[in-house]
Amino acid sequence: METSPENEIQTAKPPIERLAYPVQEAADMLGVHYFSIYRQIQRGKLKTCRALRGKLLVPRTELIKLLQTDLS
Repeated sequence: METSPENEIQTAKPPIERLAYPVQEAADMLGVHYFSIYRQIQRGKLKTCRALRGKLLVPRTELIKLLQTDLS
């Protein structure tokens, strides 16, 4: 028995936005090399936090601030 697209229930949920992202993921989202993110951290233009196992994370709010400024 075939089902038509009209009869299928849409179950796709929008992705949940996380509070913080690993450096590589943050770089991928911004379309830059991960080293650019580290450089912004070293310059004090990007605040970070640490996960339980010491992994460096970039808060979503910091990424939004960075997008509103220049990446140079």
